[in-house]
Amino acid sequence: MYSIPSSNSEPSRPFLTWQRILDWAQERYRCRTFNKDEKIPVRPGLLYLVQRGSVRLVGISQVSATSSSASRLGRTTPEEAFLGFVGAGQPFEIVAQSPFTLQSYAHVDQTTVLWMYWHDLDNWPHFRREVLDAFRYQHQRKLLWLSTLGQRRTIDRLLGFLTLLIEEYGEPCENGSALPWALTHAQIGSAIGSTRVTVTRLMGKLRQRGLIRIQGDNQICLPSDVLLRG
Repeated sequence: MYSIPSSNSEPSRPFLTWQRILDWAQERYRCRTFNKDEKIPVRPGLLYLVQRGSVRLVGISQVSATSSSASRLGRTTPEEAFLGFVGAGQPFEIVAQSPFTLQSYAHVDQTTVLWMYWHDLDNWPHFRREVLDAFRYQHQRKLLWLSTLGQRRTIDRLLGFLTLLIEEYGEPCENGSALPWALTHAQIGSAIGSTRVTVTRLMGKLRQRGLIRIQGDNQICLPSDVLLRG
């Protein structure tokens, strides 16, 4: 996908295309900036583009209550699972599939999202192809994610999951690459089918083995040799 260059970058065709789309969205009030952890209102049938920041996708499923009294009443409780990120310059859409629902949240402050109908992309045929290419790439990454989740040992799923995230979103750090924002152990646990307590224990093991480091504001860093090995 097109990315937004820094202010000191030379103007390019992708930047000009993005700027036209951003102007178009702002004129129609289809652009909004969100604070960290603020829920982004989304609905099926629309195309969303992250112009700045990062969006966290979450799956919500209804599971049967564990208590006997709640079970007799047929009650269910929502269970949340972290499904991944959408970074700046990337598209996403929400697909309704009962009994599951998808929700999106701004993962960092000043996350800007714009939205449109698919037919609006007819105004920018080249950009439409870029959007479809981005969705194909996301599909390939999801297949790798599913392969990682197939690992029997939780520690292997954990390291594989972190490697995939940092390969895609990581920024250079000392002797490696790091996630540019924090991720809680509860969120990691929901993504790999484990618990917060287990993730905390296994993160400690990975740190002892030198496979991960924690830096700055709880940012997870993987050494270069681990990324090459992955």
